Amino acid sequence: MCDTFFMTNKYAIIVAGGSGSRMQSAVPKQFLPLGNKPILVHTIEKFLQIDYIQIVLALPTDALEYWEKISSTFFEDLSQIRTVEGGPTRFQSVKNALFSIEENAGLVAVHDGVRPFVRPEIIEESFRAAAQNSTAVVCVDSKDSVRMLEGDKNKSVDRKNVKLIQTPQTFDLELLKKAYQVDDNELFTDDASVVEHFGQKIFLINGDNKNIKITSPEDMEIGEIFLKNSK
Repeated sequence: MCDTFFMTNKYAIIVAGGSGSRMQSAVPKQFLPLGNKPILVHTIEKFLQIDYIQIVLALPTDALEYWEKISSTFFEDLSQIRTVEGGPTRFQSVKNALFSIEENAGLVAVHDGVRPFVRPEIIEESFRAAAQNSTAVVCVDSKDSVRMLEGDKNKSVDRKNVKLIQTPQTFDLELLKKAYQVDDNELFTDDASVVEHFGQKIFLINGDNKNIKITSPEDMEIGEIFLKNSK
């Protein structure tokens, strides 16, 4: 990497607006313990391994006070982490965090707070690729057969032509701000779909099958195995 890449402003928006409903828990899933730390803490720790990064954490309103209580337990220095109030949808939470960033020049990665097993090497590669291509979206191959629904019919699709999308999704900061100057839409399932709607080509990079999104009790069991094997 060239020196100018190191000097580029790098931001990470970590979206942590989930509830514990699918976990059958009163505790929001991002705060459930994985090993001896909340899922969200594991995720933030991965991003803090990236040099010169600033983290914007989008949290539900009713979770801000709880985060304030526990954050100092896990992080001695919180200078690289600040919080914003999330919105009723993921789109709005990202938008709130994005426009809380005063600068327009730089790179910004958007990541799910409940993907704690993202490797720092992939985060770094996403910034490197976005610096060159304006976009960098992490994906993996489909290991399962895929069928496309067409009304009341369906047909087989070559899975070699299908990618499963993960996060981080990393973009030129100014580009993402321009793309997010729209209203929410049910077709906006992730940041790539918002940027694609704006007219920008999406550049894909290889992800990792261990970079799972923890949303169910079964995911927690898998996560505990991953955590145990990483020690």
